Amino acid sequence: MAKVAFLGLGVMGYPMAGHLAAKGHEVTVYNRTDAKSDAWAKEHKGRAAPTPAAAAKGAELVMACVGNDDDLRAVCLGKDGAFAGMEKGAIFVDHTTVSAAVTRELAAVAGEAGIGYVDAPVSGGQAGAENGVLSVMCGGDAGDYSQAEPVIAAYSRICRRLGDTGAGQLAKMVNQICIAGLVQGLSEGLHFAEKAGLDIEELVEVISQGAAGSWQMANRHKTMAEGKFDYGFAVDWMRKDLGICLSTAEENGASLPVTALVDQFYKDVQKMGGGRWDTSSLFARLRKLG
Repeated sequence: MAKVAFLGLGVMGYPMAGHLAAKGHEVTVYNRTDAKSDAWAKEHKGRAAPTPAAAAKGAELVMACVGNDDDLRAVCLGKDGAFAGMEKGAIFVDHTTVSAAVTRELAAVAGEAGIGYVDAPVSGGQAGAENGVLSVMCGGDAGDYSQAEPVIAAYSRICRRLGDTGAGQLAKMVNQICIAGLVQGLSEGLHFAEKAGLDIEELVEVISQGAAGSWQMANRHKTMAEGKFDYGFAVDWMRKDLGICLSTAEENGASLPVTALVDQFYKDVQKMGGGRWDTSSLFARLRKLG
């Protein structure tokens, strides 16, 4: 068992930290709002700390799952940042979806301090975090990864190192690119089915068993048809992620026409007031268009 700190107790981080405690790890948590960290500590019989540095003090591994590049810098750097509290040889594991650029920036700072750094964004959404079955894509030193992986196993179904620093974030970009096009295709298919007068349940029962089948189809077709969009990853966060994908594509020369188009469709959803709806709300946009 390890002494672990977990920074960020949102819809993903709260249950992820809970799985660590349930597996017997000694867990100290930090969150920007003290009430959330205090509630977690009471529920899971762990400790709450007032700053990232205080949470990280003495920890073998420090996990983070925050919002964006700036949030990650805030919990890592400065006198109250995690790096200030970590000892040489400790490992920082970042589960946030951020740019590969900030990953390499912070990994360099950590390296100068003798701290290991593993970028480890996750896929599986809130349900995956709650059920402890996330997919974790990692980048970083092989030795650091080998120490972190057994602890990450507390909330993952699969965890793989895909290369050096930044590889995890690049893999997560691929994940989001694939999801964007898939959800738009599913939305268009269900929209067409409605217009054609087909029974959605009977239709999906048939086509989900063939090449059109997907996790999104199996788990979201019913809620989409019911106009319910509070079942997972929010549009605001998806647009943040797609922005990272498109920016990185400009740097490496990748062509992402579908991703760019779907990003604009999500912008339309935001204008409809759906920034906190889940990503399947592309269907709501099509319904509004008629």
